[in-house]
Amino acid sequence: MQASDPADRPAGYDVAVIGAGVVGCALARAFTLAGARVVVLEKAVEVLDGASKANSAILHTGFDAPEGSLELACIREGYALYHEVHDQLGLPLVRAGAMVLAWTEEEVAGLPALMAQAVANGVTDIAPLTGAEARRLEPALSDRIQAGFRVPGEHLVDPWSAAHGYLMQALANGAVLMRQAEVLTGRHTGGAWHLATTAGAVTAELVINAAGLWGDEVDRRVTGESWFTIKPRKGQFVVYDKTAAALAGHILLPVPTTITKGIVVCRTAFGNLLVGPTAEEQEDREHATVERDTLQALMKRGSEILPALANHEVTAVYAGLRPATEEKQYRIRTDLAPGYICVGGIRSTGLSAALGIAAHVVRLAARDDIPLADPVWPQMPNISVNGPRDWQCAGHGGIVCHCELVTRREVEAALSGPMPAASLAGLKRRTRVTMGRCQGFYCSAELARLTEGRLAQPMLDPGHG
Repeated sequence: MQASDPADRPAGYDVAVIGAGVVGCALARAFTLAGARVVVLEKAVEVLDGASKANSAILHTGFDAPEGSLELACIREGYALYHEVHDQLGLPLVRAGAMVLAWTEEEVAGLPALMAQAVANGVTDIAPLTGAEARRLEPALSDRIQAGFRVPGEHLVDPWSAAHGYLMQALANGAVLMRQAEVLTGRHTGGAWHLATTAGAVTAELVINAAGLWGDEVDRRVTGESWFTIKPRKGQFVVYDKTAAALAGHILLPVPTTITKGIVVCRTAFGNLLVGPTAEEQEDREHATVERDTLQALMKRGSEILPALANHEVTAVYAGLRPATEEKQYRIRTDLAPGYICVGGIRSTGLSAALGIAAHVVRLAARDDIPLADPVWPQMPNISVNGPRDWQCAGHGGIVCHCELVTRREVEAALSGPMPAASLAGLKRRTRVTMGRCQGFYCSAELARLTEGRLAQPMLDPGHG
């Protein structure tokens, strides 16, 4: 258990959330604000170390979600709730809008059905585009573009600050985070769950499985069986230098397939431009490798969409895993065992839907806790280009990471507080150190000095991320 976790935690909790990904963080926030005593159990040394650490960071409207699905309902509610809370938590929102682009006659033929689906899903402000109209909105587009439509409500967010903000609000209002607390077994008796974890025993009335890539395994450990199987789906990404961001104001989306939303080209909240993800099935749940051939194919596709992209440098590549299952739907269920809710199969839309999923699960739990009358609203530090940064303020102690303009004060803040960074990967997600053009070449030595003795996973550890 990390030093930041209270040593005098209560003997029992109302709710135990297993997994500190974006959905687990949102669940912790929702149940805490609803008045429950909450503990979050995360097996890794750091939060967001699973599927939530790598995504395209888009806040989706749900225009292309399965009509009438739980996924659509959660996306729409999550989208609305993010707009309600992002200012109060200090979370960025880049109002970019999206364009769905058709490059072939077959894709053009699919546009009317996709637009009809958007309207049926409640996204009624879409607008059809000819190829010429698309190029007027985005002059850098290839002249091969045939048609498309615009979705004004699709936006860009900072995915890590969002999840951190949800969990920080839970902690600020009484929740407890236990890291390196892998759930080993569960036993329900006397109206409560008794969980054995690698950080000690935990008792809770309600257990919520939000374990992402390990959701089916947690099902088996706690209830003895699982009703779905995780089939990891890898997505690889290419990130271009900040100069490339000027090539695309909108989020550029393909016509989706039955398997994937396809290759996206968009700016990031951090001022870069990314291309991805792929959709590759694999068995390994822990390692998401990048492959040269796939990355080159992504770069080629990016240049086909934005020809000028060929003249810009790639500064980073990464890959993430999505917890897909054998069915293309959220796997949320309350009847597997008493006082147990499984929240599984939350795929690529989890970031957009997280707050909606949490609200849905609170309703399913139907607890009679008394909601907090005046909750604390912590403010997350801004690490996006959408707003003032700490380096612009006096007394920041100097800039540590010049590529991303991260100050010593930001690093120190990320290493302290109720949820201090426990690894370099966690420090990156809180501040963006080492994530710029030089990929840590110039700042790693200073970071090693600043973090010495303060990370559970030291920078010299080969697995520091």
